[in-house]
Amino acid sequence: MTDGIYTLANDAVLDQLIAFLNSVEANAGDYPVAVFAYDDNTAQVAAEIAHRPNVTLLDDPALFEAWETFSLAVWQTHPTALAQWRQQGIKGVRRLGANHRYAAFDEAAPFERFIYFDADVVVLNSVDFIFQQLDHSDTVIYDFQFKDPTHIYTVESPKLTELFSPERLEYEIFCSGFFASHRGFFAAEERAWIVEQLATGDAEVLYPRAPNQSLLNYMMMRSRKSIYNFARELPTEQSTGCAVTSTHFEERDRLVFDHGNCLTFLHYIGVGASTFARLCAGENLDCPYRDTFLTYRFLHHPDQRPQFRGKPKPLNPSPSLFKRVAQKLGL
Repeated sequence: MTDGIYTLANDAVLDQLIAFLNSVEANAGDYPVAVFAYDDNTAQVAAEIAHRPNVTLLDDPALFEAWETFSLAVWQTHPTALAQWRQQGIKGVRRLGANHRYAAFDEAAPFERFIYFDADVVVLNSVDFIFQQLDHSDTVIYDFQFKDPTHIYTVESPKLTELFSPERLEYEIFCSGFFASHRGFFAAEERAWIVEQLATGDAEVLYPRAPNQSLLNYMMMRSRKSIYNFARELPTEQSTGCAVTSTHFEERDRLVFDHGNCLTFLHYIGVGASTFARLCAGENLDCPYRDTFLTYRFLHHPDQRPQFRGKPKPLNPSPSLFKRVAQKLGL
């Protein structure tokens, strides 16, 4: 059985990708990594992984074609999404390239069992236990997204609780930046069935502002794939968070700890690609857990790591007194 790790990238997230690949190499175990191309802008990605024998770039449009077609068919069932996106100047499906992660399920994909991570992740611990759980579960997750279903589904829809019980919503929903599963799920017949169910009215529960995440959750839950969440199953004193929005983590020895427990991964969710580019170029920005990111970004070239002096600039500085007064006066 071939186990492996996927991510998704293009040249716009090169700094994050380098940090991710270095962290996998340092901490995850000896697993092959495959990078799904987000779009055609991957020249720098290809050059970066050319000297990494354990990493491959998956950029064949034929691998993504069926999943792009499926994505469009899905959102054509939604009452407003395509019209909303057209008004925003988006042709077709919003962030369609993000749906290339679905190709992990394709029969032509390289790994029989896989873990998918977004590229803005650093892996900080062994992932063996995740693959071991795949012996018993269709899907494995490890996050606290269940605390905020508003970024998964349109929670105002009365259809939502008709489809899924409160208990399932409190356990099974997950952030699409990390999930583990099996190749071969969602073959053509099952994809067609999913579109049929959405067309009967289910589509109103999908959340158009996070299309890949909302649809992936629906696919798993509607098809009743078994979902195991370590954040729910581990004893409270052993489970850890994973998002940089948590402010209590402790950085030490190239790792990050949550009340003494080493995180499996740290997801820099909400931190834009431009922030990482500016940081790596030497701009002194107050990015959360920036030492950890920079450690892995420059793991093999520590001499190139920027050296900062003085107080870092906040990522979202407060408006000046003049601007605050002007806004108050409506100027």
